[in-house]
Amino acid sequence: MDTIEKSKVDEIEDTGVKEPVFMPEDSATIDRENRATVGEVFVDNPRMSCRDVNVHYGENHAIHDVNLDIGCNEVIAMIGPSGCGKSTFLRCLNRMNDTIEGCKVSGSIIMDGEEINSKKIDVVPLRAQVSMVFQKPNPFPKSIYENVAFGPRIHGLANNKVELDEIVVTSLEKAGLWNEVKDRLDKPGTGLSGGQQQRLCIARTIAVGPEVILMDEPCSALDPIATARIEDLIDELRTQFTICIVTHSMQQAARVSQRTAYFHLGDLIEVGDTTKIFTNPKHQLTEDYITGRFG
Repeated sequence: MDTIEKSKVDEIEDTGVKEPVFMPEDSATIDRENRATVGEVFVDNPRMSCRDVNVHYGENHAIHDVNLDIGCNEVIAMIGPSGCGKSTFLRCLNRMNDTIEGCKVSGSIIMDGEEINSKKIDVVPLRAQVSMVFQKPNPFPKSIYENVAFGPRIHGLANNKVELDEIVVTSLEKAGLWNEVKDRLDKPGTGLSGGQQQRLCIARTIAVGPEVILMDEPCSALDPIATARIEDLIDELRTQFTICIVTHSMQQAARVSQRTAYFHLGDLIEVGDTTKIFTNPKHQLTEDYITGRFG
């Protein structure tokens, strides 16, 4: 797994700050002209390209002119204090913000040569291509088998029971869950432990054959052992998928990602190689967040 060196992780952990929160006066003291994104915004052959993305919730301007490329077969971590816009931006990538009343998204997001914000785009297949794993495990009130089979069945990905069985088994294997549930596939998915439920949700996501997997704080409700298993799984999955993860834990971002994007008050402040972000950030705001100092 690509990580920053242990001594640097320890330095971050020593701050005791996992989720800094900016007080209202902080926003007033920071000059917006000095908030242009620094670092490596663009990559070769991106899986997704975001240009001038803005999000408004009514009169509230939540995301400001974000430009970001998301590379193929990488894990990119999105970090920042509460309310900084990282989850809002993540939901732009598969148009989940469409479900929020009063939310308006503008700008361009290109995947496979297509503008996903186009009115011509059907969001159902888009959300199969760009699938999301949520903060709290949310298995369907169905059997373990049916949880995984549900997506392929409604998307017509299997022509018969044999093909559907193969998708279910393969997805559970990729999610590292097969050996734990192979003898109880007819049991309710809700009967699994929290960590197992989250891996079941990941298996359900994998089953529809996505190109990109979005993870919105997937470990925040899990214990340390389950968290470690999910992090190992993320590292395994990146060989086949592009993964975007929102996390409040800087230690987790350091462990699982190859690139990190730091958001603050709706701006993308800095993006680049994870090791460089945590050991030698270019922007003062990034350094202040990592070290727990603000202003």
